[in-house]
Amino acid sequence: MIEIMSHERASDEMVTEFLLNTCLLRPQPSSYAIQAARDCGESALVIDDTVELIPLVTGSAAEFYIEPMIPHIGDIDIMFHFNNELAIPRGHPPPTQLPAEFHSSVKVFEIIDRVIASIADSDSHFPGFVYLQLRYLLTKCSEDDSYVAVDYNNRHNYLPNSLFPPTTLIHGPAMYFRRKSTNVLSLDHVQCLRCLLWPPQAADWQTRHRDYGWPDSATLGRVVSNGCDVVPVAHRQCRPHEVMGKHQHRLSFSRAEIVLINSWMSVQQIVYHMLRNFVKIDVLRDDEDNPGAGRPTLSNYHIKTLLLWACELKPRSWWTDDVNLVRMCVQLLHILAKWLTDGRCQHYFINNCNLIDSDSSHDVANIRDHLVSIDETWLSTWFVDNYVRKCLHFAITPHHISRLFDDVSTRIKLQNALSALVEWRLVMSWKMMNLAEYEIPSVVDYVSWTARLCFCFVTEVAKIDSRLSVYFTAVALLHVSCKSLRHGLTDDLTDILATLCGQFRPICSRHYSKNSTSRFHLEEAVKLMKVLVNKSLSTMSLIEMELSKAYLYRALRCKDSDNDSIYCLANVYLAVLYYTTGQYQTAIGHCTLVTRSQDHSQCSSRVVQGELLPKIDDDVDNMLGLAELYQSVRTAALKQQRQPQLVSVLTTEFLHTICILNICQSQNVASLCKHHQLTNSNDMVFALMTLCSLLSSTCFCFCR
Repeated sequence: MIEIMSHERASDEMVTEFLLNTCLLRPQPSSYAIQAARDCGESALVIDDTVELIPLVTGSAAEFYIEPMIPHIGDIDIMFHFNNELAIPRGHPPPTQLPAEFHSSVKVFEIIDRVIASIADSDSHFPGFVYLQLRYLLTKCSEDDSYVAVDYNNRHNYLPNSLFPPTTLIHGPAMYFRRKSTNVLSLDHVQCLRCLLWPPQAADWQTRHRDYGWPDSATLGRVVSNGCDVVPVAHRQCRPHEVMGKHQHRLSFSRAEIVLINSWMSVQQIVYHMLRNFVKIDVLRDDEDNPGAGRPTLSNYHIKTLLLWACELKPRSWWTDDVNLVRMCVQLLHILAKWLTDGRCQHYFINNCNLIDSDSSHDVANIRDHLVSIDETWLSTWFVDNYVRKCLHFAITPHHISRLFDDVSTRIKLQNALSALVEWRLVMSWKMMNLAEYEIPSVVDYVSWTARLCFCFVTEVAKIDSRLSVYFTAVALLHVSCKSLRHGLTDDLTDILATLCGQFRPICSRHYSKNSTSRFHLEEAVKLMKVLVNKSLSTMSLIEMELSKAYLYRALRCKDSDNDSIYCLANVYLAVLYYTTGQYQTAIGHCTLVTRSQDHSQCSSRVVQGELLPKIDDDVDNMLGLAELYQSVRTAALKQQRQPQLVSVLTTEFLHTICILNICQSQNVASLCKHHQLTNSNDMVFALMTLCSLLSSTCFCFCR
């Protein structure tokens, strides 16, 4: 319960207690969170069956882990980059290895601070704003997945920043989509170029001295390893320029901010939420109501910068000892007022970048004076009148609770009203999971699912609640089952099923498409086979085995499958899988296809590696035992000395033989090969003669 105070006005302690009790400390499965996950999945598009968009949820939906009563997500921010483009710092050598999401052919742009004088005024440089010069073309080698670079000769090829159609509604670098439904948030799409390296423009950030140990070394490492992005927007003063306005870009640290803000204490996240609401409602209200009044002096990014600096420059005790959220907000607003007085808001990552323009707005003095005049009593009352009352609407509060706020003329009445609202908040938190359970099936029914959309959605949902990813998988599996009953297990449904099984994510540079190569499908099958190796027989392993077969058959259907090595390897793998499930006659059929192929004796793909053989039962070990026997007999016949080791390779012919032995139900030789110690030549001869006898009788049976 909130403590009763002696005076009759709202106090900072009451507001602090209310916010600490209503800002839940883990992401909740709200409809907005589900919407963000869906939007991220829908952004994972394939362009012309060759190039893909790689999305990332940014902004409030990714930064906050608290869940206040008033939504902290104003819109859904999705940053995306094409998988055939990459940015690197100037002078850095082209990469030879790239993450799997990248295409096999990648254009590489160099990040430069200034363009040459013949293109634009080289002295007009604004820190944090850069240009992108096409420098290399990377091509992936099929042998080892490395990349080789070729120089572009045209050094004046600068990437323009006008990437959106003229009719698109633009917010800075974002493409803005307004939704028709009032219950659905608007969507901001920000196109960017991915830079996998930390930019030299922010080199000092990683190494500067920090008195209070935030961020710690682990967080620093995560931030730097994520690199940065480059977004297509010019500095306000450069936009009228004919060349700079069309080619200037800005460094974006959204990935770094997500990591840093998620490392904050809950108190720091709540203060960030409070200041964002205050500045938006109290300071920026006039500008939002009158869009033609000019560029606002403050924005959410100034508040974010203020909190990032505060977390670094203030000791932990400032946040944890005698927690008073209102007092913290007042002190931080006074720091912001000083920044406005000095006309300088230093960028958190780029030390020579000022976020306040010298000619930014005529009302800087008014905003500054307003911030300076704020004290704890005034701000406490403001939060009750402008924040707490809004919570009544967003929490869908029952009438008996909202009626308590009709009269809060005394501290006791206000305390009773706030306490009732806090209790209702706790009740509502248990109902949020039911809301998600309703939202997910509707999303599955509404969206045209692809493997990549499925992967993005389940990844984002898991960030909200791990139970939701399990629930989504169950719903999606039912969706696949229903579709399969009507249309059969199509290639698209196979890809979705493989993704839901969680064995591998869609590989972006070799995406699922009608033009995928046989090698791609072989690799997907091998991934599943490797997962099966140490698994016991179960429903899931049978599904994975059938998926492996499906990818192998898709490899054989590809136009390039007439290559002997592809043809042989796919059939050998199919023989192994059918052998594992006891379908020996089908396995023999695939072995026969291999032995009848052209140049079979010279084809290296006529063998299968032992580590790919699923260890479902003793038969597989028996196969390896027979292979060991074969090598032992061969070595003895040639009078060679051989190191004792288990054979890890099986030939197609040998697999064919083992299938025949199993059909004849002749397991004795296999047991002999596995368990009998071959200590002398008589034992080896006996085993070999027994094997030959069985083979002869088997051939006789087939001939009849």
